[in-house]
Amino acid sequence: MARISDETRTRNEQAIRAAMDRLLRGELPPGGKADLKTLAAEAGVTRTGFYPKKNRDGTTRPGPYQHLAEEFEQRLKTLRESGAVPDLRVAQIERLKVEVAELKARVARRDETITSLKEFQQTALSRLAAQYEEIRRLRAQAAAGDAVIALPRTRTSGPTGTHM
Repeated sequence: MARISDETRTRNEQAIRAAMDRLLRGELPPGGKADLKTLAAEAGVTRTGFYPKKNRDGTTRPGPYQHLAEEFEQRLKTLRESGAVPDLRVAQIERLKVEVAELKARVARRDETITSLKEFQQTALSRLAAQYEEIRRLRAQAAAGDAVIALPRTRTSGPTGTHM
């Protein structure tokens, strides 16, 4: 089995640490857990690197990322013991519940706005229809010439508006 270069190992360790930070913040992928399997998948490395290896003579040696697996387990244990995050999946579920509640409230507000705007639209259309009918009635009445009375014109002089 080929050994990886120091550059590749460093790059993988950085990816593992970044994935570790995400998982410990509760940013779990769909179906993921706060475990080594998810950590490996998120970092893009094989899970076997987190476990000890056997030499040909039967002795064991640490896996290339075993120290990171131990660090992850220790940080996870510390978080759970502090009570800050008893279970990251529970924290994710709670975060998603809050998000769902906020989205439901937004939808309810938008529904209220839509209902109010529909009522306003209906009122405006009714008023426009009534005004249109009144204009038609007045035009028909003016065209018939029956009830239209011409008012005499008066002249006003000066700013006081007295008649002459």
